[in-house]
Amino acid sequence: MTDNEPGPAAHAPTAGNRNIHNVNARTLRTLAHPLRIRLLNALREFGPATASGLGERLGESSGATSYHLRQLAESGLVEDAPELGKGRERWWRSVHEGSAFESAAFRTHADPEVRGAIDVVLHETATTHAQELNTWLGTMDDWSLEWQRGWDMSDFKVRLTPELAQELYEKLHDVVESYRDRVPEGTEGSAVVRTHLHTFPRPSA
Repeated sequence: MTDNEPGPAAHAPTAGNRNIHNVNARTLRTLAHPLRIRLLNALREFGPATASGLGERLGESSGATSYHLRQLAESGLVEDAPELGKGRERWWRSVHEGSAFESAAFRTHADPEVRGAIDVVLHETATTHAQELNTWLGTMDDWSLEWQRGWDMSDFKVRLTPELAQELYEKLHDVVESYRDRVPEGTEGSAVVRTHLHTFPRPSA
């Protein structure tokens, strides 16, 4: 997954001093389920929640969310937040701010289950990115004119070598990181901004 909370990415980002989980084969297998990715994303973006609260947010039953939260907990990706619970109420939180991995290492893994897991995670990430963008396009009129001027949907085509492509995305990650923590949480007029980065080659003919 990515440093950007929450979502998988094809390349490991620069974590700096942030609590970023480096995905291994075991946690990758755990993540290879669409609902588990959505649960982890929700906890990272919106904070601790109960299984029933997550079920309402994601349109799933509390039984399903509870089961998959326990699977995430077994892999050390989520944990109990007992200080938030009342009575038998069980709250969960993400252990990390985000996750990172090098997809190429898993795509060439000797275990076919691992190779299949990375495909699930990457395709679910692509689906999530598309859903987030479509949600914005469908709701942008609910936002102020300032925010309607402050968004972007661009694509660029440049001829590069693999080495320059890697240099490009690393520099873009650095640019995004340079804006982190510049606006304190709760600042009036601020919002969490999602930035998707897709860099990939295309055939020339």
